[in-house]
Amino acid sequence: MFVRHLVFLLAVSAALAVPATAQDTTTRPPGRWDLQTCLDYAKKNNITLNSLRLTEKTAQQNYLLSKAQQQPTLTGNAGLTYTHSKNANPVIGGFQTQSSWANNYSATSSVTIWNGGFIRNDIRQKNLEIESANLNVLTSVNDITLQITQAYLNILLAKETVVYAQDLINTTVAQVDQGRKEYEAGSIARNAYIELQAQLATDKYNLVTAQSAVRQNKLNLKVILQLPYQDSFDIVNPDTLISKEIIPNLDSVVTIALRDRPEIKNGQLGIDISRYDLAKAKAGWLPLLTASGTLSTGYSNNGSDAYFQQLDNNFFQQAGLNLSIPIFTRRTVKTNVENAKIEIEQSKLSLLGTRTALAQSIEQAYINVINAQGQYDASVEGLRASQESFRIAAEQLKVGASNIVDYLQQKTLYTQAFQVYVQAKYNSALSIKIYDFYMGIAVKL
Repeated sequence: MFVRHLVFLLAVSAALAVPATAQDTTTRPPGRWDLQTCLDYAKKNNITLNSLRLTEKTAQQNYLLSKAQQQPTLTGNAGLTYTHSKNANPVIGGFQTQSSWANNYSATSSVTIWNGGFIRNDIRQKNLEIESANLNVLTSVNDITLQITQAYLNILLAKETVVYAQDLINTTVAQVDQGRKEYEAGSIARNAYIELQAQLATDKYNLVTAQSAVRQNKLNLKVILQLPYQDSFDIVNPDTLISKEIIPNLDSVVTIALRDRPEIKNGQLGIDISRYDLAKAKAGWLPLLTASGTLSTGYSNNGSDAYFQQLDNNFFQQAGLNLSIPIFTRRTVKTNVENAKIEIEQSKLSLLGTRTALAQSIEQAYINVINAQGQYDASVEGLRASQESFRIAAEQLKVGASNIVDYLQQKTLYTQAFQVYVQAKYNSALSIKIYDFYMGIAVKL
């Protein structure tokens, strides 16, 4: 019986756990992630982006509220009053108790007919604020895209370094094995053999460092993606990586970016939004015309007529227009108008600052990509020469035409050349992606 109950409990626990697990994994793609998967996940799940989307929804609600100000208000009231009193009776003396109750019903409505265009301008302003909120989302998407791309390429760089470090260890292990045989045969001195063992230890240390860099760069990407810490995570190595291409001229890229980038459009909207603030402030100088109406009736048990008859007899209607003309506002409207003008100038300065910063960023990206491609070309030549020198040194060591010191020096030079090459390759690829991104070209690997 105990075994049967235990099996039943385990089955129930598994059944309850499966939906939760399935629900948790549906939001994250399984397996290794390519760059596009990372970007898609961040666009959907990033907390900052989702917060900005909620801000956009708030702007939409404010727009609907502004439009509703054109509609009339309507308020209904219903009241029940009970009265109990004692009154002196002059005929028989003493006090007489009286009780009564009454019903009161009313409906009141009002509508703004004209208020100097305040409502109309507020509606237009709120509509622009929706567009501005959406542009804030797009701006944040662009920022996160570049962050993810850089973090992704950093992982690829670290992974390639790991592969290279492992290859070096394999080579050094073979050299140590050969050195041991030669030492045992008396062909080389003990210190030469020890230097090979020391080089192997150094190569292993470099491998551990490279593996640690992979883990750290994966963590950096997970932080940007805001993945749970317990998630296993790995990325896909692209088949090819473009580190060399024809670079468009700087003027054309700046022109495209200043025309299409969301932060520029948002800055222009900021000026228009401020102008509507000025128009709304000026409405404070203009008259306000409103219409209102009231319907009311009531019933009392002290009346002689029946209930519905009393409601009909007491039915009251009232309608009217109210014109409010500002004459002296103690400079309130004047101050609002002047502040709105200042806000317009602030918005213009903000747009100018955004345009200047964007143009400078693009120019820096242009300089970076030119330098990065030049460094990549130089690193390719340097690696080719160092690789050949290292190959020759290894062959000479095998036949005894060179000593271990010369070999290790060539190996160090080759290691440095390869590290420079890998760094230059990924730096050039990243620089190209950033520069292309300013032209509106989607990031792809």
